[in-house]
Amino acid sequence: MTNLDRRQFLTRMGAVASGAGASVVATDAEALWREPREMPPEAVGILYDSTLCIGCKACVRACKISNGMPQEIPAEHAGWNEGTWDSATSLSGKTLNVIMAYRNGTMETKDRETDGYAFVKRHCLHCVDPSCVSVCPVSAMRKDPVTGIVSYNPDACIGCRYCVYGCPFGVPQFDISGPFGRINKCQMCSHLLAEGKIPACCDVCPTGASLFGTVAGIREETERRLAAAAGSIYSFPRGELGGDRPANDAPVASYIADVYGPKAAGGTQVHYLSGVPFEKLGLPTVPDRSYARLAEGVQHTVYKFMIAPVVALAGLAFLARRNTAKTHGDGIES
Repeated sequence: MTNLDRRQFLTRMGAVASGAGASVVATDAEALWREPREMPPEAVGILYDSTLCIGCKACVRACKISNGMPQEIPAEHAGWNEGTWDSATSLSGKTLNVIMAYRNGTMETKDRETDGYAFVKRHCLHCVDPSCVSVCPVSAMRKDPVTGIVSYNPDACIGCRYCVYGCPFGVPQFDISGPFGRINKCQMCSHLLAEGKIPACCDVCPTGASLFGTVAGIREETERRLAAAAGSIYSFPRGELGGDRPANDAPVASYIADVYGPKAAGGTQVHYLSGVPFEKLGLPTVPDRSYARLAEGVQHTVYKFMIAPVVALAGLAFLARRNTAKTHGDGIES
């Protein structure tokens, strides 16, 4: 064996790594995407119909009570709000569900883009292929294989906040009010579902704007509403699809001919109907494919070429042993 100094070794290892890198670059782009996750057959979700929402925020209050979350009053509201009204303006570590408003011009007509206004409810959309689960290094974020609900385990969390940065919908929030901090997000009131109840926000909604059900049932309900003639009277279910509560008989609004959620970032279990374009309501414009598919696909592709780092590590180990042998006079050279 001929002698190999450090410079020669590193140069050769660099060539090996470059070759592996070139192979990765040469890989067909589509091949980098891993296969999409499938919606669990019994997945549950929420249909939010913005045209039915009256902005009462009963859902916000019920969510706070159900999940033991504190009242949140921003500093800019403290002057007129003396603790009598929860006035959170967005999702935070203390607010898992919030009602926001779209306003334009004179705001004369509800659910109209021009000179109108509309409400929108924001909380976790429970993605079919969630980025928060993909980026979590300790499985603190998990997706239930039966219900599809994305939950959070604070005992496993290490506080890295990758889920905060990875979510395309800006849902997970870090609460720093405690000594250790923790992530907070909507978990679709899994503790209530375990008791045979429904999510608190859907339970208290007076108009049926927030409706709980299976994702399959929600899809059918959205199709019926979009097919109904604007202005016709429709019996909107309240609380839960297929439940026994009296329906809300009300005129059908002029919906935009689309549903937000079924395709967003690989699909979500929370679907939206609206009379105003979704982007106007502040719902993010995201691709149809999950970001997790690409991120994990790239990782898996790179791992295929781990032979280069392995060879490099073996070579470094050899150099270290040779130098040790020289130091101790072992004479291990050829």
